[in-house]
Amino acid sequence: MKRRPGKRDLLLIIALLLVCAVSAVAVYFLQSKNGAYAVVTIDGSAYGRYDLSKEQTVQIRKDGVVTNTLQIADGHADMTDANCPDKLCVHQKAISKSAESIICLPNKVVVTIEGGSESNFDSMAR
Repeated sequence: MKRRPGKRDLLLIIALLLVCAVSAVAVYFLQSKNGAYAVVTIDGSAYGRYDLSKEQTVQIRKDGVVTNTLQIADGHADMTDANCPDKLCVHQKAISKSAESIICLPNKVVVTIEGGSESNFDSMAR
């Protein structure tokens, strides 16, 4: 025996759709406020905190001399130049996920991402 949907059934369906829509909007706005930042430290001391959503070029200075250049674009931070001899930091990939870092040992510069989405990897072995 089939029963036709009544007014109460329609009200229940509308209420459920409304709850889903409100939840989706709330999740969207809460996530968009959680921005990621590139935090730069030199020799363990805080140097600066830069929003990854704003494109900018940061010239990192130590003792008045530009030692490193950090390029922030498309939600990624990338070390584009360094005055150190090996330039290993320049060859590291651009970072955007929480707890990723770029390290320049000769200049004692560390760039770490805070507040971004979590990385897919727990650890990596080669």
